[in-house]
Amino acid sequence: MLRYAALLLCTASLGACTQSTILSSNTNNPAPKTGDYWYDGAQDTLAQRKTVKPNKSRAKNVILFIADGMDPTTVAAARIYDGQSRGEEGEENLLSFERFPNLAMSKTYNTDLQTPDSAGTMSAMATGYKTKGGIISLDNTAERSDCASSLNAHAPTLVELAERAGMATGVVSTARLTHATPAATYAHSPDRNWESDANLPEGAFEMGCRDIASQLIDFEYGDGVDIALGGGRSNFLPTDFKDPEDEGKFGMRKDGRNLAAEWMTKSNSHVFIWNEKQFDNIDPSTDPKILGLFERSHMEYELDRPEDDNGEPSLEKMTRKAIDILSRKENGYVLVIEAGRVDHAHHGGNAARALRDAQEFSQAIAAARAMTNKDDTLIIATADHGHTLSFAGYPAKGNDILGLAAQRNDDGDLEPLKGLDGKPYTTLAYANGPGSVFSKNPDLTDGRPELSAEEVADHDFLQPALVPSYSESHGGQDVTIYASGPGAYLFSGVVEQNYIFHVIDDTLKLRKRAGE
Repeated sequence: MLRYAALLLCTASLGACTQSTILSSNTNNPAPKTGDYWYDGAQDTLAQRKTVKPNKSRAKNVILFIADGMDPTTVAAARIYDGQSRGEEGEENLLSFERFPNLAMSKTYNTDLQTPDSAGTMSAMATGYKTKGGIISLDNTAERSDCASSLNAHAPTLVELAERAGMATGVVSTARLTHATPAATYAHSPDRNWESDANLPEGAFEMGCRDIASQLIDFEYGDGVDIALGGGRSNFLPTDFKDPEDEGKFGMRKDGRNLAAEWMTKSNSHVFIWNEKQFDNIDPSTDPKILGLFERSHMEYELDRPEDDNGEPSLEKMTRKAIDILSRKENGYVLVIEAGRVDHAHHGGNAARALRDAQEFSQAIAAARAMTNKDDTLIIATADHGHTLSFAGYPAKGNDILGLAAQRNDDGDLEPLKGLDGKPYTTLAYANGPGSVFSKNPDLTDGRPELSAEEVADHDFLQPALVPSYSESHGGQDVTIYASGPGAYLFSGVVEQNYIFHVIDDTLKLRKRAGE
């Protein structure tokens, strides 16, 4: 089966990547590897690991990467996808963060949910407190959507503490900056949906609760967040303000505040940008403080990202720019970077976009590790929760990870495997979601459709799902924590998700420096 794939040409020592499009064939039979390949590889890995010594120094900088919804199954599939995009079989490949020397497993449940919500999971990582689903950086005494219960439940976030300690800070996401994961770094709210004042229930403002977007602009710690890049422009603009990109569209705010304009009045260094051309024109040497809002809602999937002046930067480009600016700060920095749309593609039952965004996540981490010093910068890569993606069916090694499950016949050609109904199936599937044949036709009596190689190769194809639903759900499984740099040795075994905050705090002495 032929399909178009992105060819990534990366220079490992520099972390620099360029992208072009090639026609790759997964029906080719690459030269087989001998048994010595894996034996010798294991010996090389052992020798390399024996040279790794725990770095117990205090970190100067911390970068926390979160790929929303990237469970171990997604990592394995993305690893193969990444390798196959370069014409490899894929299984031997490693994503950049899989080369980190230390890892642990993170228990993701919320205090009230077995299968978690992103607000509660990110709040655990951002504050060190496990809390309920749907709640943004509040301790467990708060109740969802209850303003009164939240007022005395604010849990200091790592970004707040870093600013109080005199450090620089940045928040980067491909989702709305007001979405649950980025919001938990700088805001406190009893409901993740209170993204603009238009979402606040009656009486909440008078009681003392504030919408999430305004909390980024009104951030009162240190000199404020230095870098904020992502989507969600409509939550920052009033209803009578025309969107600069989308004709006929306006902001959502009912209070009349133009938060983007307010950002720019803070100092001559504060700039607001909304497209890639403006982003590229930012000179890091001018010490800018950037609010970049590149879409009205979430940024585009990497597969769909436009390449023009009014387009938007990739996650890797935003990572590079943020590090270039923040690394000039003498007191160090805390930077949180989210690949938010891995989660959204999974919810939509669309593995192609989930894996491409996971691949971009890996590229961003490679760039970050290449641009920073392993001796003074701790990089953590993890996920907030998992999804219901499955990886099954006994396909042959090197089979297209997004294709039909297939084995090689006696002639060496790939031949689709079939279920008991005599029909082929895909390697990747979901336990629930819109890809179920019953999601669109509840009265279907003919069973599964006859899938073709061409159909499943389409980027818009929805992987089959067992239970019909409008949106695929999160999973409750543990996710992996990968770490490199000072303090990374503290990650091992199975830990509660809020432990991540405590490692960051310990290696930066964050609370002590902030006067906590």
